[in-house]
Amino acid sequence: MRIALFEPEIAGNVGAVLRLGACLGLAVDLIEPLGFAWDDRRVRRTAMDYIDHVEIRRHADFAAFRAATPGRLLLFTTRGSARVHDFSFRPDDILMFGKESGGVPGHVAFAAEARLRLAQRPEVRSFNLATAATLAAGEALRQTGLLPE
Repeated sequence: MRIALFEPEIAGNVGAVLRLGACLGLAVDLIEPLGFAWDDRRVRRTAMDYIDHVEIRRHADFAAFRAATPGRLLLFTTRGSARVHDFSFRPDDILMFGKESGGVPGHVAFAAEARLRLAQRPEVRSFNLATAATLAAGEALRQTGLLPE
């Protein structure tokens, strides 16, 4: 199982997701362009030394990502048609999250095998990217029996 971030814009969110990946044993794919310089100190400050314990792959664009990354692509979006807790995850799933300011373009959403939403109150817009990734990864790993001890 992997986490993919489509054109992430906030270095601190990427750092938090890298730390999540390290803690849960999930590789993280970054689909460029990034909204910050990769050497941004905020990435390392948030990820801390956990960055040394996660597999990170950077991809020039979405096409390069799909060519290099097999697995069922699942997009997490506020406009998802299925609730995350009603979905059956598999060990080879790719959990994808769009950029903070606008999600993913239509061709990326169309390429996903499922569009999932997290439970939240209707009067708020969305979770923070790292928080959404944590909730989604926790449920996916729980269902597949892959949660670390």
